[in-house]
Amino acid sequence: MNTSWQRYAKNHPRVVDTMAILLLFAAALSGTMLSSVEPFTQRIDWWPGALLAGVACTALWWHRSHPRTVVAITAVCANAGSALGYLLTALLLAPTMAALYWLAIHTDRKTARTYCFAAIALLVPTTLIVAPYHHSLILRTINPAFSLLVPVAWGTAVRLRRAYMEAVHARAEYAERTREEEARHRVAEERMRIARELHDVVAHHLALANAQASTAAHLARTNPDQAQKILTNLAGTTSSALRELKATVGLLRQPDDPETPLEPSPGLGRLSELTTAFASAGLKVTVTTEGEARQLSPGVDLTAFRIVQEALTNVTKHAAAGTARVRLAYSRDLLTITVSDDGETAAPTVPVPGGGFGLIGMRERAQSVGGRLQTGHRPEGGFAVTTELPIRP
Repeated sequence: MNTSWQRYAKNHPRVVDTMAILLLFAAALSGTMLSSVEPFTQRIDWWPGALLAGVACTALWWHRSHPRTVVAITAVCANAGSALGYLLTALLLAPTMAALYWLAIHTDRKTARTYCFAAIALLVPTTLIVAPYHHSLILRTINPAFSLLVPVAWGTAVRLRRAYMEAVHARAEYAERTREEEARHRVAEERMRIARELHDVVAHHLALANAQASTAAHLARTNPDQAQKILTNLAGTTSSALRELKATVGLLRQPDDPETPLEPSPGLGRLSELTTAFASAGLKVTVTTEGEARQLSPGVDLTAFRIVQEALTNVTKHAAAGTARVRLAYSRDLLTITVSDDGETAAPTVPVPGGGFGLIGMRERAQSVGGRLQTGHRPEGGFAVTTELPIRP
Protein backbone atom coordinates (compact mmCIF):
# COMPACT_ATOMS: atom_id res chain seq x y z
CA MET A 1 0.00 0.00 0.00
CA ASN A 2 2.88 2.35 0.82
CA THR A 3 4.42 1.68 -2.58
CA SER A 4 1.10 2.37 -4.32
CA TRP A 5 0.75 5.68 -2.48
CA GLN A 6 4.30 6.71 -3.39
CA ARG A 7 3.65 5.87 -7.02
CA TYR A 8 0.41 7.88 -6.98
CA ALA A 9 2.14 10.85 -5.30
CA LYS A 10 4.89 10.77 -7.93
CA ASN A 11 2.42 10.66 -10.82
CA HIS A 12 -0.03 13.24 -9.38
CA PRO A 13 2.02 15.78 -7.37
CA ARG A 14 -0.50 18.64 -7.65
CA VAL A 15 -3.35 16.51 -6.35
CA VAL A 16 -1.26 15.51 -3.34
CA ASP A 17 -0.21 19.15 -2.77
CA THR A 18 -3.84 20.27 -2.81
CA MET A 19 -4.84 17.65 -0.25
CA ALA A 20 -1.90 18.56 2.00
CA ILE A 21 -2.63 22.31 1.80
CA LEU A 22 -6.31 21.76 2.68
CA LEU A 23 -5.32 19.68 5.71
CA LEU A 24 -2.83 22.34 6.82
CA PHE A 25 -5.46 25.07 6.45
CA ALA A 26 -7.84 23.01 8.58
CA ALA A 27 -5.13 22.66 11.24
CA ALA A 28 -4.31 26.38 11.18
CA LEU A 29 -8.00 27.29 11.33
CA SER A 30 -8.43 24.98 14.32
CA GLY A 31 -5.50 26.70 16.02
CA THR A 32 -7.11 30.07 15.35
CA MET A 33 -10.45 28.96 16.79
CA LEU A 34 -8.70 27.47 19.83
CA SER A 35 -6.83 30.69 20.51
CA SER A 36 -10.09 32.67 20.29
CA VAL A 37 -11.72 30.77 23.13
CA GLU A 38 -11.34 31.84 26.72
CA PRO A 39 -9.42 31.24 28.96
CA PHE A 40 -6.57 30.73 26.44
CA THR A 41 -6.59 34.37 25.48
CA GLN A 42 -8.58 37.55 25.66
CA ARG A 43 -11.68 37.49 23.54
CA ILE A 44 -10.63 38.23 19.92
CA ASP A 45 -12.27 37.52 16.60
CA TRP A 46 -11.32 34.34 14.74
CA TRP A 47 -11.61 35.65 11.18
CA PRO A 48 -8.29 37.62 11.06
CA GLY A 49 -6.47 34.43 12.00
CA ALA A 50 -8.42 32.47 9.38
CA LEU A 51 -7.47 35.06 6.76
CA LEU A 52 -3.79 34.85 7.71
CA ALA A 53 -3.96 31.02 7.61
CA GLY A 54 -5.50 31.21 4.15
CA VAL A 55 -2.70 33.46 2.87
CA ALA A 56 -0.02 31.19 4.37
CA CYS A 57 -1.57 28.02 2.98
CA THR A 58 -2.03 29.59 -0.46
CA ALA A 59 1.68 30.42 -0.52
CA LEU A 60 2.45 26.74 0.09
CA TRP A 61 1.34 26.04 -3.49
CA TRP A 62 4.75 27.30 -4.68
CA HIS A 63 6.86 25.37 -2.14
CA ARG A 64 8.73 23.52 -4.92
CA SER A 65 9.67 26.49 -7.08
CA HIS A 66 10.20 29.15 -4.33
CA PRO A 67 10.75 27.35 -0.99
CA ARG A 68 12.60 30.25 0.65
CA THR A 69 9.90 32.79 -0.23
CA VAL A 70 7.18 30.45 1.03
CA VAL A 71 8.95 30.10 4.40
CA ALA A 72 9.21 33.88 4.69
CA ILE A 73 5.51 34.42 3.88
CA THR A 74 4.25 31.74 6.29
CA ALA A 75 6.52 33.02 9.08
CA VAL A 76 5.29 36.60 8.58
CA CYS A 77 1.67 35.39 8.69
CA ALA A 78 2.33 33.44 11.89
CA ASN A 79 4.05 36.45 13.43
CA ALA A 80 1.11 38.68 12.48
CA GLY A 81 -1.24 36.23 14.17
CA SER A 82 0.92 36.29 17.30
CA ALA A 83 0.87 40.07 17.28
CA LEU A 84 -2.93 39.98 17.15
CA GLY A 85 -2.97 37.86 20.32
CA TYR A 86 -3.29 34.30 18.96
CA LEU A 87 -1.40 31.62 20.86
CA LEU A 88 1.34 30.08 18.65
CA THR A 89 0.44 26.42 18.99
CA ALA A 90 1.63 23.69 16.63
CA LEU A 91 -1.76 23.91 14.89
CA LEU A 92 -1.39 27.61 14.16
CA LEU A 93 2.22 27.07 13.05
CA ALA A 94 1.31 24.16 10.74
CA PRO A 95 1.82 26.14 7.45
CA THR A 96 5.22 27.42 8.62
CA MET A 97 6.25 23.95 9.78
CA ALA A 98 5.29 22.47 6.40
CA ALA A 99 7.19 25.20 4.57
CA LEU A 100 10.33 24.53 6.63
CA TYR A 101 9.99 20.78 6.03
CA TRP A 102 9.83 21.25 2.26
CA LEU A 103 12.69 23.76 2.43
CA ALA A 104 14.85 21.17 4.20
CA ILE A 105 14.03 18.63 1.47
CA HIS A 106 14.66 20.92 -1.51
CA THR A 107 17.76 22.78 -0.25
CA ASP A 108 20.91 22.09 1.73
CA ARG A 109 21.21 21.80 5.49
CA LYS A 110 22.76 25.25 5.98
CA THR A 111 19.91 27.02 4.20
CA ALA A 112 17.25 25.14 6.16
CA ARG A 113 18.92 25.95 9.47
CA THR A 114 19.34 29.62 8.58
CA TYR A 115 15.66 30.09 7.73
CA CYS A 116 14.57 28.06 10.76
CA PHE A 117 16.56 30.20 13.21
CA ALA A 118 15.41 33.35 11.42
CA ALA A 119 11.77 32.31 11.87
CA ILE A 120 12.37 31.53 15.55
CA ALA A 121 14.10 34.91 16.01
CA LEU A 122 11.06 36.58 14.44
CA LEU A 123 8.32 34.74 16.34
CA VAL A 124 9.67 34.30 19.87
CA PRO A 125 10.30 38.02 20.64
CA THR A 126 6.82 38.87 19.37
CA THR A 127 5.21 36.32 21.68
CA LEU A 128 7.21 37.69 24.63
CA ILE A 129 6.20 41.27 23.92
CA VAL A 130 2.63 41.06 22.61
CA ALA A 131 1.12 37.82 23.90
CA PRO A 132 -1.18 38.04 26.96
CA TYR A 133 0.64 38.00 30.28
CA HIS A 134 -1.13 34.90 31.60
CA HIS A 135 0.40 32.63 28.93
CA SER A 136 3.25 30.59 30.40
CA LEU A 137 6.83 31.25 29.32
CA ILE A 138 7.11 27.72 27.88
CA LEU A 139 4.10 28.27 25.61
CA ARG A 140 5.52 31.58 24.41
CA THR A 141 9.16 30.49 23.77
CA ILE A 142 10.00 26.78 23.83
CA ASN A 143 6.77 25.65 22.16
CA PRO A 144 7.15 27.67 18.91
CA ALA A 145 10.90 27.10 18.77
CA PHE A 146 10.54 23.33 19.15
CA SER A 147 7.65 23.26 16.67
CA LEU A 148 9.88 24.86 14.01
CA LEU A 149 12.98 22.76 14.73
CA VAL A 150 11.21 19.40 14.35
CA PRO A 151 10.18 19.75 10.67
CA VAL A 152 13.68 20.95 9.72
CA ALA A 153 15.27 17.92 11.36
CA TRP A 154 12.71 15.60 9.79
CA GLY A 155 13.08 17.12 6.32
CA THR A 156 16.88 16.96 6.52
CA ALA A 157 16.72 13.29 7.46
CA VAL A 158 14.38 12.54 4.55
CA ARG A 159 16.63 14.43 2.11
CA LEU A 160 19.74 12.60 3.32
CA ARG A 161 18.01 9.24 3.04
CA ARG A 162 16.89 10.05 -0.51
CA ALA A 163 20.42 11.08 -1.41
CA TYR A 164 21.76 7.86 0.10
CA MET A 165 19.28 5.72 -1.83
CA GLU A 166 20.09 7.55 -5.06
CA ALA A 167 23.80 6.96 -4.43
CA VAL A 168 23.14 3.27 -3.79
CA HIS A 169 21.14 2.97 -7.01
CA ALA A 170 23.81 4.88 -8.93
CA ARG A 171 26.53 2.58 -7.61
CA ALA A 172 24.46 -0.48 -8.45
CA GLU A 173 23.83 0.77 -11.99
CA TYR A 174 27.51 1.60 -12.41
CA ALA A 175 28.54 -1.84 -11.15
CA GLU A 176 26.07 -3.52 -13.50
CA ARG A 177 27.25 -1.40 -16.42
CA THR A 178 30.88 -2.16 -15.54
CA ARG A 179 30.17 -5.89 -15.39
CA GLU A 180 28.50 -5.78 -18.80
CA GLU A 181 31.38 -3.81 -20.30
CA GLU A 182 33.91 -6.19 -18.76
CA ALA A 183 31.98 -9.16 -20.14
CA ARG A 184 31.91 -7.59 -23.61
CA HIS A 185 35.62 -6.83 -23.34
CA ARG A 186 36.40 -10.42 -22.38
CA VAL A 187 34.29 -11.74 -25.25
CA ALA A 188 36.09 -9.44 -27.69
CA GLU A 189 39.49 -10.55 -26.39
CA GLU A 190 38.50 -14.20 -26.66
CA ARG A 191 37.31 -13.69 -30.22
CA MET A 192 40.58 -11.98 -31.13
CA ARG A 193 42.59 -14.82 -29.57
CA ILE A 194 40.62 -17.51 -31.42
CA ALA A 195 40.85 -15.50 -34.64
CA ARG A 196 44.64 -15.35 -34.29
CA GLU A 197 44.79 -19.10 -33.63
CA LEU A 198 42.64 -19.85 -36.67
CA HIS A 199 44.73 -17.54 -38.85
CA ASP A 200 48.00 -19.13 -37.72
CA VAL A 201 46.74 -22.68 -38.17
CA VAL A 202 45.02 -22.19 -41.50
CA ALA A 203 47.59 -19.84 -43.06
CA HIS A 204 50.58 -21.95 -42.03
CA HIS A 205 49.25 -25.31 -43.12
CA LEU A 206 47.69 -24.07 -46.35
CA ALA A 207 50.89 -22.28 -47.34
CA LEU A 208 52.93 -25.36 -46.46
CA ALA A 209 50.53 -27.67 -48.30
CA ASN A 210 50.60 -25.38 -51.35
CA ALA A 211 54.41 -25.38 -51.37
CA GLN A 212 54.52 -29.17 -51.00
CA ALA A 213 51.97 -29.70 -53.75
CA SER A 214 53.84 -27.33 -56.09
CA THR A 215 57.15 -29.10 -55.41
CA ALA A 216 55.58 -32.53 -55.92
CA ALA A 217 54.04 -31.43 -59.22
CA HIS A 218 57.42 -30.13 -60.35
CA LEU A 219 59.21 -33.40 -59.46
CA ALA A 220 56.46 -35.74 -60.63
CA ARG A 221 58.21 -36.46 -63.95
CA THR A 222 61.88 -35.95 -63.14
CA ASN A 223 61.99 -37.53 -59.69
CA PRO A 224 58.88 -39.63 -58.94
CA ASP A 225 60.29 -41.10 -55.72
CA GLN A 226 60.95 -37.66 -54.25
CA ALA A 227 57.52 -36.49 -55.41
CA GLN A 228 55.91 -39.49 -53.69
CA LYS A 229 57.75 -38.66 -50.47
CA ILE A 230 56.56 -35.05 -50.61
CA LEU A 231 52.99 -36.19 -51.22
CA THR A 232 53.25 -38.41 -48.14
CA ASN A 233 54.39 -35.39 -46.15
CA LEU A 234 51.50 -33.43 -47.67
CA ALA A 235 49.05 -35.92 -46.19
CA GLY A 236 50.70 -35.43 -42.81
CA THR A 237 50.49 -31.66 -43.20
CA THR A 238 46.76 -31.70 -43.94
CA SER A 239 46.16 -34.18 -41.11
CA SER A 240 48.03 -31.90 -38.68
CA ALA A 241 46.03 -28.93 -39.95
CA LEU A 242 42.78 -30.73 -39.25
CA ARG A 243 43.90 -31.69 -35.74
CA GLU A 244 44.95 -28.14 -34.83
CA LEU A 245 41.83 -26.68 -36.42
CA LYS A 246 39.66 -29.06 -34.40
CA ALA A 247 41.53 -28.16 -31.23
CA THR A 248 41.13 -24.44 -31.88
CA VAL A 249 37.44 -24.64 -32.73
CA GLY A 250 37.03 -26.84 -29.65
CA LEU A 251 37.67 -23.74 -27.54
CA LEU A 252 34.13 -22.68 -28.42
CA ARG A 253 32.55 -25.75 -26.83
CA GLN A 254 30.32 -25.51 -23.79
CA PRO A 255 31.77 -26.69 -20.45
CA ASP A 256 29.39 -29.68 -20.38
CA ASP A 257 30.35 -30.81 -23.90
CA PRO A 258 31.12 -34.56 -23.64
CA GLU A 259 34.02 -34.36 -26.13
CA THR A 260 37.42 -35.70 -25.17
CA PRO A 261 39.96 -33.25 -23.73
CA LEU A 262 41.92 -31.12 -26.17
CA GLU A 263 45.55 -31.89 -26.92
CA PRO A 264 48.18 -29.63 -25.30
CA SER A 265 48.90 -26.31 -26.98
CA PRO A 266 52.00 -26.35 -29.23
CA GLY A 267 55.23 -24.82 -27.97
CA LEU A 268 58.92 -24.57 -28.80
CA GLY A 269 59.23 -28.26 -27.97
CA ARG A 270 57.60 -28.95 -31.33
CA LEU A 271 60.01 -26.74 -33.23
CA SER A 272 61.74 -29.76 -34.79
CA GLU A 273 58.41 -30.96 -36.24
CA LEU A 274 57.87 -27.49 -37.68
CA THR A 275 61.27 -27.32 -39.36
CA THR A 276 60.83 -30.83 -40.78
CA ALA A 277 57.50 -29.85 -42.31
CA PHE A 278 59.07 -26.80 -43.97
CA ALA A 279 61.98 -28.87 -45.19
CA SER A 280 59.55 -31.10 -47.07
CA ALA A 281 58.26 -27.96 -48.80
CA GLY A 282 61.77 -26.99 -49.93
CA LEU A 283 62.68 -24.53 -47.16
CA LYS A 284 65.71 -25.50 -45.09
CA VAL A 285 65.43 -24.07 -41.57
CA THR A 286 68.40 -23.82 -39.22
CA VAL A 287 67.72 -23.42 -35.48
CA THR A 288 70.36 -22.10 -33.09
CA THR A 289 70.06 -21.58 -29.34
CA GLU A 290 72.11 -19.16 -27.28
CA GLY A 291 72.17 -19.16 -23.51
CA GLU A 292 70.64 -21.69 -21.18
CA ALA A 293 67.17 -22.76 -22.26
CA ARG A 294 64.53 -21.71 -19.71
CA GLN A 295 61.12 -23.13 -18.90
CA LEU A 296 58.52 -20.82 -20.42
CA SER A 297 55.00 -20.22 -19.19
CA PRO A 298 52.32 -21.90 -21.38
CA GLY A 299 51.18 -18.58 -22.85
CA VAL A 300 54.69 -17.43 -23.76
CA ASP A 301 55.57 -20.87 -25.11
CA LEU A 302 52.55 -20.87 -27.41
CA THR A 303 53.23 -17.28 -28.47
CA ALA A 304 56.85 -18.06 -29.31
CA PHE A 305 55.87 -21.10 -31.39
CA ARG A 306 53.15 -19.22 -33.30
CA ILE A 307 55.48 -16.32 -34.09
CA VAL A 308 58.15 -18.67 -35.47
CA GLN A 309 55.47 -20.56 -37.39
CA GLU A 310 54.02 -17.40 -38.93
CA ALA A 311 57.43 -15.93 -39.74
CA LEU A 312 58.50 -19.11 -41.59
CA THR A 313 55.13 -19.21 -43.36
CA ASN A 314 55.74 -15.66 -44.59
CA VAL A 315 59.15 -16.74 -45.89
CA THR A 316 57.48 -19.54 -47.83
CA LYS A 317 54.79 -17.28 -49.26
CA HIS A 318 56.60 -14.00 -49.89
CA ALA A 319 60.36 -14.57 -50.11
CA ALA A 320 62.30 -16.33 -52.85
CA ALA A 321 64.53 -18.05 -50.32
CA GLY A 322 65.64 -21.64 -49.90
CA THR A 323 66.96 -21.23 -46.36
CA ALA A 324 65.84 -19.54 -43.16
CA ARG A 325 67.39 -19.18 -39.74
CA VAL A 326 65.73 -19.25 -36.31
CA ARG A 327 67.77 -17.88 -33.42
CA LEU A 328 66.64 -18.37 -29.82
CA ALA A 329 68.59 -16.25 -27.32
CA TYR A 330 67.81 -16.82 -23.62
CA SER A 331 68.70 -14.25 -20.97
CA ARG A 332 67.67 -13.96 -17.34
CA ASP A 333 64.24 -12.48 -18.03
CA LEU A 334 63.85 -12.41 -21.83
CA LEU A 335 63.66 -14.75 -24.77
CA THR A 336 64.73 -13.09 -28.02
CA ILE A 337 63.60 -14.83 -31.20
CA THR A 338 64.99 -13.85 -34.60
CA VAL A 339 63.70 -15.38 -37.83
CA SER A 340 65.62 -14.25 -40.93
CA ASP A 341 66.06 -15.23 -44.55
CA ASP A 342 68.17 -14.24 -47.56
CA GLY A 343 65.28 -13.98 -50.01
CA GLU A 344 65.16 -11.38 -52.75
CA THR A 345 61.60 -10.25 -51.93
CA ALA A 346 60.85 -9.28 -48.35
CA ALA A 347 57.59 -9.97 -46.58
CA PRO A 348 55.16 -7.08 -46.71
CA THR A 349 55.02 -4.91 -43.59
CA VAL A 350 51.42 -3.77 -44.14
CA PRO A 351 48.34 -5.85 -44.90
CA VAL A 352 47.13 -5.99 -48.46
CA PRO A 353 43.47 -6.41 -49.50
CA GLY A 354 42.40 -9.96 -48.86
CA GLY A 355 45.35 -11.00 -46.71
CA GLY A 356 48.71 -10.06 -45.22
CA PHE A 357 47.62 -9.89 -41.59
CA GLY A 358 50.40 -12.20 -40.40
CA LEU A 359 52.70 -9.44 -39.16
CA ILE A 360 49.82 -7.73 -37.36
CA GLY A 361 48.89 -11.02 -35.68
CA MET A 362 52.49 -11.64 -34.58
CA ARG A 363 52.74 -8.16 -33.07
CA GLU A 364 49.43 -8.60 -31.22
CA ARG A 365 50.58 -11.96 -29.90
CA ALA A 366 53.83 -10.50 -28.59
CA GLN A 367 52.04 -7.58 -26.93
CA SER A 368 49.47 -9.90 -25.33
CA VAL A 369 52.20 -11.44 -23.12
CA GLY A 370 54.08 -8.18 -22.50
CA GLY A 371 56.61 -8.51 -25.31
CA ARG A 372 57.38 -6.56 -28.44
CA LEU A 373 58.09 -7.38 -32.07
CA GLN A 374 60.12 -5.67 -34.79
CA THR A 375 60.21 -6.43 -38.50
CA GLY A 376 62.26 -5.01 -41.34
CA HIS A 377 64.67 -5.54 -44.20
CA ARG A 378 68.17 -6.75 -43.45
CA PRO A 379 71.06 -4.57 -44.72
CA GLU A 380 72.68 -7.61 -46.34
CA GLY A 381 69.38 -8.62 -47.97
CA GLY A 382 66.31 -10.54 -46.98
CA PHE A 383 63.90 -9.96 -44.15
CA ALA A 384 64.05 -10.42 -40.37
CA VAL A 385 61.44 -10.76 -37.63
CA THR A 386 62.71 -10.11 -34.10
CA THR A 387 60.61 -10.44 -30.96
CA GLU A 388 61.39 -10.14 -27.27
CA LEU A 389 59.20 -12.13 -24.92
CA PRO A 390 59.34 -12.20 -21.10
CA ILE A 391 60.20 -15.58 -19.61
CA ARG A 392 57.43 -15.09 -17.05
CA PRO A 393 54.87 -12.43 -18.09
